[in-house]
Amino acid sequence: MNKEWTKVILSAILEVFWVIGLTHSNNLFQWTLTILLIVASNYLMISATSKLPTGTVYAVFVGLGTVGIVLSDALFFGATLNLLKLILILLLISGVVGLKLLTPENNAKEEK
Repeated sequence: MNKEWTKVILSAILEVFWVIGLTHSNNLFQWTLTILLIVASNYLMISATSKLPTGTVYAVFVGLGTVGIVLSDALFFGATLNLLKLILILLLISGVVGLKLLTPENNAKEEK
């Protein structure tokens, strides 16, 4: 895995935390941290598009973030997880992995 994909994965992890922050922040420090996480997450995602296709980066970012948020919500905040949700999460993960595998490491952006 190269540096750009690492940025995408890290940006999705940060997305999970800032979404939790949007829901649960209740003081100035928590809101400040949430805003910093939003900025860092988006910076990493956008910077990855300098060498990776924008559509693929965004799809992977959103897919991983969605999985992380749904699982965090179930593990830490008592949301229900049923078999259908788990199947859909696995389908989403397989789509994200498929996009990653089908995206060439050296694309046209590097040639310019």
